[in-house]
Amino acid sequence: MPNCDRPKYRNHLVNQAYSRVFWSNISPIIATALCLYPTSATSAQQLPTLTIPSTTLTSQTPQVPIPRVLAAGNQISLNGRILPGAWLQRPGGGDRLITHLTDGALRQLIGVDLLNTNNPVRQPVEWFSPSTTPLVLSASLQRGYRYLDITNFSQTAGWQIQANGNILVITTPAAIVKDILQRQQPVGNSIFVDLDRPTPWQVSQELPVKSPPDPDTPTPKPSGPPNREWKITLDGIAEPALIQRYTPLPTTPLPTAPLLNPLKQLLPTPVSPAPLIKQVQVVNNQTVIRLSVPFGMAPRISTLANPYRLIINIRPDALVEKNIAWANGLRWRQQFFNLGTERFPIVWLEINPRAFGLTLKPIRSNLNSLAGTAPLMQTAPKYSAAAAINGGYFNRNNRLPLGAIRQDGQWVSGPILNRGAIAWDDSGQFYFGRLTLEETLIAPNNLRLPILYLNSAYVQSGIARYTPVWGTAYAPLTDNEIILTVQKDQVINQFPGGKAGQTSFPIPHDGYLLTLRGNAVNAATQLPIGTALSITSATVPNDFSRYPNIIGAGPLLVKNRQIVLDAKGEKFSDAFIAEKAIRSGICTNTTGNLMIAAVHNRAGGPGPTLAEHAQLMKLLGCVDALNLDGGSSTSLYLGGQLIDRSPSTAARVHNGIGIFLEQK
Repeated sequence: MPNCDRPKYRNHLVNQAYSRVFWSNISPIIATALCLYPTSATSAQQLPTLTIPSTTLTSQTPQVPIPRVLAAGNQISLNGRILPGAWLQRPGGGDRLITHLTDGALRQLIGVDLLNTNNPVRQPVEWFSPSTTPLVLSASLQRGYRYLDITNFSQTAGWQIQANGNILVITTPAAIVKDILQRQQPVGNSIFVDLDRPTPWQVSQELPVKSPPDPDTPTPKPSGPPNREWKITLDGIAEPALIQRYTPLPTTPLPTAPLLNPLKQLLPTPVSPAPLIKQVQVVNNQTVIRLSVPFGMAPRISTLANPYRLIINIRPDALVEKNIAWANGLRWRQQFFNLGTERFPIVWLEINPRAFGLTLKPIRSNLNSLAGTAPLMQTAPKYSAAAAINGGYFNRNNRLPLGAIRQDGQWVSGPILNRGAIAWDDSGQFYFGRLTLEETLIAPNNLRLPILYLNSAYVQSGIARYTPVWGTAYAPLTDNEIILTVQKDQVINQFPGGKAGQTSFPIPHDGYLLTLRGNAVNAATQLPIGTALSITSATVPNDFSRYPNIIGAGPLLVKNRQIVLDAKGEKFSDAFIAEKAIRSGICTNTTGNLMIAAVHNRAGGPGPTLAEHAQLMKLLGCVDALNLDGGSSTSLYLGGQLIDRSPSTAARVHNGIGIFLEQK
């Protein structure tokens, strides 16, 4: 298996000047402007729960020769709006140009549904389709993106396309929104949007809905989480009557009259359910439909061709089953799993680490130091990763790591609290367990002192070590530390750290800093300037030492097909253990493939507890499984898109695990 740490790989990470404008990093402002729900679909009917046969991921799928690229970019002007989206153009026959968009851009910007496929170079799609036979687009993989040939698709839809530098200008025919109707269904509600022709549409999740306070009415205690706001945007203009129909009436407080019965003040004020459609507006030639969706429900969106119609079903089980061979050795899956009476949606990628050109590496938001966080949608493209999942924990205040990160044999950050970790090598071997790093400082006269933490934001009494990987300097994390500068294995300086965060101390490029905290400050007298030092280092268990790459998080969920969850033993809090939250996980299955998974809110309720997460990973087929950082950190990235959630709902993260694909 090729080693991603070859000079070619380093160029992706360090020498960004190598990249043309097409391969440049996506602006975080643009990246978060598009907030799209991953389970939108264009199937006209609800899909049943599928029993999908197990598939073997191999590297035997034939490759399609890729002609040279004439033009490429990472921005799209869609009817005058600049949006993020990778594209390229290649020569066709004669003067004909072949235009390609990434499958993520086609799905997120246009509303095209990607249907199930076992062939990564043939992608069936659905978008206001006039027949039951789906259109199939050819697909090719390049630089972490999967491109679909939209040449015939766009011509049939009447689009005008022209490249303008880094921007692909797409103009679609003007559309009219003829009607918007809401209907009660056996499960949830449905909204029907009638159009005169197919048109691009997008969906995004906004912040929770907040009702304006009424100063004259006691505020009732909420019975549950607030509604979520969703926004459906169509490239078309709604007729004026529709705008008027869904324009909220101004609220004028009624004059207050004296209460005849003072006891009525003690009665709860009845709360009427909020309307599903909050507002319909026309903004910049687009119709924007704002929805107030109850917690535990989400829109499932499909399209019809006769009449042209967008169907928005608000359901507790909005996830649409998918099974897409995305690339050689990489399959995108999503479906519901039953756990007792509960149903949990899981979105995951199954990866064959033995497939040609496929490697895994830790990734982090800041290459120059360990301080920093960023959306995974921003970090993954910076590395040219095809896929990624968020990794271990970090301090949200100082944006520093709280767990193990080891890359290509070098410790970036040490483990803490004997928590769960995953280790791997470039031959596709993995190891799961609870990890401790034992470092010992050895000075003359056989003085041996334990180093408890390495490049970590976890601070306790004892000795910690900070290397140049931390950054060019270290600012004390606690008051009254003693800082020792070690260069070329010798103590060259001692400094009082003073107040936390007020003074920075340079980290020598050929050495490290030792920080003495709490009772350990007394060891400073045993390590005067000029003391020669050495360090021994070992992992517990020793098996971890055989693997060049490690990401720590925890707790460990499954080991050898048995649930081994011990969150208290890994020193997680009771509140964390009991919390019901969205969760990320990583595991291996019986075929030796790796799976990275996002488990979201159960149908009609909150996400899983840690115990439920362990059971779900076992149901998924995991032999060994580890819980990663979760909640708002949970992010599953594939080819320029988050496939598990709206980008606006995903928090900034410190590190992750990237999946890299090379081409033959």
